[in-house]
Amino acid sequence: MAPWATRRRFKDPNPMDADWISRHAISIWGVLLAAALLGADVGWRRAVRRREGLDPAARSFLRPTTAMAVFVAMLVIASVIAVEVREQAGLTVFDASLASDLRANLPIPALRAIAWLTQLGNSTVLAIVAALVAAALAIRRHWRLAITWLFTLAGTVLINGALKAWFQRARPLHDHGFVVEHSYSFPSGHASGSMVFYGMLAYVLLVICPPRMHRPIVVVAAAIITLVGISRILLQVHYFSDVMAGYATGLAWLTLCVGSAEYFRLREGRAATQ
Repeated sequence: MAPWATRRRFKDPNPMDADWISRHAISIWGVLLAAALLGADVGWRRAVRRREGLDPAARSFLRPTTAMAVFVAMLVIASVIAVEVREQAGLTVFDASLASDLRANLPIPALRAIAWLTQLGNSTVLAIVAALVAAALAIRRHWRLAITWLFTLAGTVLINGALKAWFQRARPLHDHGFVVEHSYSFPSGHASGSMVFYGMLAYVLLVICPPRMHRPIVVVAAAIITLVGISRILLQVHYFSDVMAGYATGLAWLTLCVGSAEYFRLREGRAATQ
């Protein structure tokens, strides 16, 4: 490998770090879930305060500048992870250590329960729900939302499939048998899919539901996204970097689609009030 590539590698992680994480994995999962819920709640309350006093036609759920900032940041994060995976650098050493330690330390009953939770990101389940949501939007004549919904979901399927085919990363080994996957590992389709599916579903509901329901919608979406993505690491069907890259690519695509949808929704609203 070229010297410059060696210099830019992450420092090889201490195997004891991965062992400690694996021994406290369920507790860490709970802390991450609590942090996601708190972050979603605080973020939403700040967004509500920002929108107070604005003309209804100018009340955006996602400002273009915010969407662009998140989009660029997530692309940078995903790119850094992708370089590490492509070069088999220090992050992949941590990946392998964590997967191995999780295999040794997680109890079977916990894995069985997690295997049920991970079905919230099952592609078949999401496809059925996606069709029902599209049909409901069409019946209520929310044509723009229906098109945005289907376009966003189709886009994430294509993006994730293309990235998996490009990297062709093998999955971690496990022997619990609760979940068996045959596709490539990088990035995690469950992580990116849950981010886009539940994130876009939250946006659709925010647009059509009364304000009193907005806060729980955002919090529940954040909870499910966190549960699904981290469950893939605990089940050892994805490496840590797979899930982080899946979250990053999914959020990048989601913010791009929601930001575009908000631009056209607000432009239509302003035109209607003139």
